[in-house]
Amino acid sequence: MAGNSQRRNRRTSNKKGATVGSGGQRRRGLEGKGPTPPASARKGHVKNRLANAKAKQSARRPAPRRGGPKGPNELVVGRNSVVEALREGVPAKTLYVQQYLDNDERVREALQLATDKGLNLMEAPRPELDRMTNGLNHQGLVLSVPPYDYAHPEDLTAAAFDDGEDPLIVALDGITDPRNLGAVVRSVSAFGGHGVVVPERRAAGMTASAWKTSAGTAARTPVARATNMTRMLESYQKEGLMVVGLAADGDVELHELEALEGPVVIVVGSEGKGLSRLVGETCDFRVRIPMPGGAESLNAGVAAGVVLYEAARRRA
Repeated sequence: MAGNSQRRNRRTSNKKGATVGSGGQRRRGLEGKGPTPPASARKGHVKNRLANAKAKQSARRPAPRRGGPKGPNELVVGRNSVVEALREGVPAKTLYVQQYLDNDERVREALQLATDKGLNLMEAPRPELDRMTNGLNHQGLVLSVPPYDYAHPEDLTAAAFDDGEDPLIVALDGITDPRNLGAVVRSVSAFGGHGVVVPERRAAGMTASAWKTSAGTAARTPVARATNMTRMLESYQKEGLMVVGLAADGDVELHELEALEGPVVIVVGSEGKGLSRLVGETCDFRVRIPMPGGAESLNAGVAAGVVLYEAARRRA
């Protein structure tokens, strides 16, 4: 009987004991989670992906080329040229003045401007200035201008995106006249663009002549150099920019181009040859500027100014 009693009192249920409490999870689940984080911080959101991609690009690209590329300083020679360069704010470092130089009005103005700008003043004998300038007619005045501090092409788009703006960039393909480059820089500044890109080789660079033509706007409008123009344009396309090439035989007229309202890079070729073959094939659109007057082509600076105006008008 005792054995039967033990069997009747034996626990035969598989049920577990009391379950552990929720620990307040249900109550906390009803509480608010605070303000919604910005789109760039929400995992999976398109702005978050763009921000991560931009961070990766920043990590792998070289630092901006501030401080200038390696190379000799540029020399501006002659009294008129030196005075004009100083008037236009060309970023010079040193003014060399010939010993025992006749002190005319231009010399006095050059010395005054150089002093006001805090430039180094160096007196040198005529044979030394002849050697520096390879025998050019320097007229006793030589202005030393350090190499221009070029930006990286990706810095132009990064700056625009950081400001919450659609990039508006001009790329020059085969432009060899620095005055054309200076004119384009001036137009980009006037119409709210974010910079200019030029090829590293066989193209005009930011010389003192380009700086003068820009009328000082080069101080606030960055110019970048691309090792390979085609690859640079493809990189811009991956960032979401439309590549618009100017061509006399373009398929689209300027007033029809809606792409100017968004992120865009405008490619301008040389006046004679136009766009190079590879650059032309990379463009998303080939656009022509209607010219009722019958001109075959426009100067690069003028053409860029016309398109930049249309872009600024549409964006406004």
